[in-house]
Amino acid sequence: MTEAPVTTTTPTTRPTAAPGRPRARRRRLVAWVPAALVLALAAFLWPTTWGGGTTLVVVAGHSMEPTYASGDLVVARTGTPQVDDVVVYRPDGVDGYVVHRVVGGDAQGGWTTRGDNNGWDDVWHPTADDVVGVVRWHVPGLGAVTPVLGSPLTWVALGVILAGWLLWPARDLTDEEAAGAPTP
Repeated sequence: MTEAPVTTTTPTTRPTAAPGRPRARRRRLVAWVPAALVLALAAFLWPTTWGGGTTLVVVAGHSMEPTYASGDLVVARTGTPQVDDVVVYRPDGVDGYVVHRVVGGDAQGGWTTRGDNNGWDDVWHPTADDVVGVVRWHVPGLGAVTPVLGSPLTWVALGVILAGWLLWPARDLTDEEAAGAPTP
């Protein structure tokens, strides 16, 4: 009696995950994209008063017209100013910021600044220690949001909402939903 040779076959298709599982994974992955964007924006806009590199200032007055109007929001980032840059600085003895253009000087001896709408130079000559940032962007009329963005409560609330959104379990589709059957 001879024994028949044993043959094995391998399936030609790989087993796949249960229907609906790839979709749930994709939904979770897609949920992280806006979260990453919000975190990147928060890191970019982190205020200098909290160790970041950004200062948000609302323009007050008419000295920078027509470049900036009263109520415009300017976004200043830390950096070394050059002549013709608009800077945000805090002069000694003044409660608040000044947003004016650098027209001369340097970091050691102090810069000469002037408002675009003024015919005279400022009496202050800010040094590198006085300048909190160089204006990079501005949003006309958006000055009302500065108190909201500057509040720690806003950032804590945003963090809680973001964490809840990311940690909320994604619901996997049932076999009937994946097959396209109507749900009750």
